[in-house]
Amino acid sequence: MITPEEAAKKPLPAPDGDTQTFWKGMREGRLLLQHCRRCGHVQYYQQQLCRHCGGGDLVHEAACGRGTVYSFSVVYRAPGPAFKDDVPYAVLLVELAEGPRMISTYTGGPVEDVTFDMAVELVFEEVSAEIALPRFRRV
Repeated sequence: MITPEEAAKKPLPAPDGDTQTFWKGMREGRLLLQHCRRCGHVQYYQQQLCRHCGGGDLVHEAACGRGTVYSFSVVYRAPGPAFKDDVPYAVLLVELAEGPRMISTYTGGPVEDVTFDMAVELVFEEVSAEIALPRFRRV
């Protein structure tokens, strides 16, 4: 059973073998995307194999951190006690300049400012000594 104290804490990512490099890049202020050397596919969400060709020769390369809002939703009701002070907040689906789409949240202004096709850039929110979370703000 979850205690009230545990419920009031926001969950943090738990880097594993597939995502360790990605989260290290976040701590260093870099968004690392996987590039397949076999077919050239660029993917976000770290995996062992290319989702396009199934190849295993993937390398991490820094992305520019810019994109456009493909879709979004504004959250008015907190999904749990840990998020009650954050509402309202906008959850964004951002199409990165390199092609992949990434889900994150909006920062740096009222949620009413968010629009489709809005140009955004990545910022890094340090939440612990080990974890920096990706957020997006208007360019």
